[in-house]
Amino acid sequence: MSESGHSQPGLYGIERRRRWKEPGSGGPQNLSGPGGRERDYIAPWERERRDASEETSTSVMQKTPIILSKPPAERPPPPTAPAAPPAPAPLEKPIVLMKPREEGKGPVAVTGASTPEGTAPPPPAAPAPPKGEKEGQRPTQPVYQIQNRGMGTAAPAAMDPVVGQAKLLPPERMKHSIKLVDDQMNWCDSAIEYLLDQTDVLVVGVLGLQGTGKSMVMSLLSANTPEEDQRTYVFRAQSAEMKERGGNQTSGIDFFITQERIVFLDTQPILSPSILDHLINNDRKLPPEYNLPHTYVEMQSLQIAAFLFTVCHVVIVVQDWFTDLSLYRFLQTAEMVKPSTPSPSHESSSSSGSDEGTEYYPHLVFLQNKARREDFCPRKLRQMHLMIDQLMAHSHLRYKGTLSMLQCNVFPGLPPDFLDSEVNLFLVPFMDSEAESENPPRAGPGSSPLFSLLPGYRGHPSFQSLVSKLRSQVMSMARPQLSHTILTEKNWFHYAARIWDGVRKSSALAEYSRLLA
Repeated sequence: MSESGHSQPGLYGIERRRRWKEPGSGGPQNLSGPGGRERDYIAPWERERRDASEETSTSVMQKTPIILSKPPAERPPPPTAPAAPPAPAPLEKPIVLMKPREEGKGPVAVTGASTPEGTAPPPPAAPAPPKGEKEGQRPTQPVYQIQNRGMGTAAPAAMDPVVGQAKLLPPERMKHSIKLVDDQMNWCDSAIEYLLDQTDVLVVGVLGLQGTGKSMVMSLLSANTPEEDQRTYVFRAQSAEMKERGGNQTSGIDFFITQERIVFLDTQPILSPSILDHLINNDRKLPPEYNLPHTYVEMQSLQIAAFLFTVCHVVIVVQDWFTDLSLYRFLQTAEMVKPSTPSPSHESSSSSGSDEGTEYYPHLVFLQNKARREDFCPRKLRQMHLMIDQLMAHSHLRYKGTLSMLQCNVFPGLPPDFLDSEVNLFLVPFMDSEAESENPPRAGPGSSPLFSLLPGYRGHPSFQSLVSKLRSQVMSMARPQLSHTILTEKNWFHYAARIWDGVRKSSALAEYSRLLA
């Protein structure tokens, strides 16, 4: 202080700053008097220096980010990024999302790929109104839009209507038969192009000796009529030149499927002398497991018969005269070497004790082709049924109870119980073109003019009528399950390929061939 009693401002400020910076002091000193009215007083320049030092220490410890942004009114609109296609879902079944209509007019089902959680599904495209409906009117029934998974939201709109119609078209219609097994006994895969993935299929096969009319019968049952030219039949019949040479027309197994999804299998003649003559005269090399040509011909026939007994629902045995006992011996031998039906598990087959309960056997139909008038006599008909029943008494094939000539009104005067044991036997006469010379002459000129215009008595219905009745009975037969699972057309094809390969490598057939040699 000065002598006059007033304090010097310069010295007072220096002393106050020294006290503030003294180490060990308990903070800023109270520079007021005893009353304590001015507490913790800090000079302005000291406050500025302190704030600057605090800002420097804070910036060293953590840098605060600075975000520069424009006002909302001056901000440009955000760019729209192209929507990425949704990832395909592992499942193929569509997800149906029920969305209520406005004003309570019914639900709308929107199907498509699953959307991530928290996001709304894409709005469905509005369906086009019907012609008879006004534009502003909504239908009262639910509207469904089907969309597969992984196709995206634009898939229904991008679907080509031509492609959609092509999927609904029927399969391609076959105009002629193709090879299922060639003349070298090799399997052919061309038939799978005509097959579908549906289970309503009937498989019909045929067996018979040479020249009995197997190809003609199969053509008439499948796609042709007796009025058509035989050269246009789906299964090529034996030509006049081939008959003169004594040769066979069909070799291997031919395949044909109708629009009604009925598969017909035409085969080469069993125990054919023309095939044996071809092997001997042309010096054709035999497989190493066969030593004699006639053994090879018989084994080929047994392989085809065993194959048909395994993959067919109906097997037609065609014969043109009654009867050949060697044919029935052949059928029983083919049944003996027939491959067993695959079982779902080894336990079920071993626990059964015998394979009769699970073994599959087809329907067997005996077709008497080129039957004469006396064959339609009731007494002769009863004898034929009785003989077939006795010859096939020990067979497990379904040779009786599934086809009847009495029930289709061929013999209207006979009672249903006329036959003691009715087998699956059907009689077909000569075709009209072939039987013109055998028809009896018309009434003589001296008789009544009315009877002279009538045709001669034939003793049986017409050929067209009998073929139609045979077709209806064959196509209405039961379709038993071929294996332990229900087979589609394509599955049947692969199953038949495995059976044919198993027949070719069968140990039972190899043992039987060794015994023949």
